[in-house]
Amino acid sequence: MQQGFDDIPEIALDWHRAGKGAVIATVVQTWGSAPRPVGAMLAVSGEGELMGSVSGGCVEGAVVAEAFDALDTGISKILEFGVSDDEAFAVGLACGGQIRVMVQPVGSDKGLPEDVLADLVTARAARTPIAHVVDTNDWSRRTATPAEFPDRFRMDRSGFEEDATTFVAIHNPPLRMAVVGAVHISQPLLQMARLAGYDPFLVDPREAFASESRFPDETISHDWPDEALAAYGLDARTAVVTLTHDPKIDDPAIAAALKSDVFYLGSLGSKRTHAKRVARLEEAGFTADQIARIHAPVGLDIGAMSPAEIAISVMAQITQVLRKGA
Repeated sequence: MQQGFDDIPEIALDWHRAGKGAVIATVVQTWGSAPRPVGAMLAVSGEGELMGSVSGGCVEGAVVAEAFDALDTGISKILEFGVSDDEAFAVGLACGGQIRVMVQPVGSDKGLPEDVLADLVTARAARTPIAHVVDTNDWSRRTATPAEFPDRFRMDRSGFEEDATTFVAIHNPPLRMAVVGAVHISQPLLQMARLAGYDPFLVDPREAFASESRFPDETISHDWPDEALAAYGLDARTAVVTLTHDPKIDDPAIAAALKSDVFYLGSLGSKRTHAKRVARLEEAGFTADQIARIHAPVGLDIGAMSPAEIAISVMAQITQVLRKGA
């Protein structure tokens, strides 16, 4: 698989292990109209290879020069840059700002030790949320779980703690959405999900509905939902939406989601339909607290009528739950 902007830790580790030397530069603070957000990363190899960005181009040259120096010294550093109005305009912003960039050479005690980076890469490969915590006073570092920084993980928000010296870099797995039911709502919903940063997955055993012609370029499974979702793997960065109204298709997906850590589960249907669904789930042994995790009728009540409007209401509710909590 080709690596890119989302694989900076993996790329840096590969470069380091290949003997090239590697540095990771991370945006740790911004003011004004900074070109890249906090947490944005740039990897620099000792051979001058680059991947990622910390500024959209306006300070990269200076960061690369400092990265080469950090490879020689083995010591991390914080850089500060002012982005002028002209430079900001060149990368698509209306006005300038300021950024601070942390530069960490891989493999040194005062940089980013190989074992710490390897733990980070392993967690990312396993879709395990993890944080890289750095004390910028003494350059000690550790990893942390969502239990320690629940709000930062939920908001995907890297940044300094209140002490202004402890930087927490959040590494969440990419967002995913499993949509059960190849109905009209699914068509705009899958498109909106992708635009919002989700990797969508469509499940429907009815091949006439879940066809390539109706859903071009989508990842489609024609297995029954319980089997499809078991193979897919449900976790805390996954949303599940069921849309068929058919208990034979929706119920197995709902049961699988309720037994998992998915952050969102929404099901299409009227209040009467949901009452019948609740009765079936209770008979199957699910508790009231488990059943209460289901958002039904699915989506925010915005008066949606068309499939696209309903898809908007679903995406809005998923975003609300993701960012503000259930």
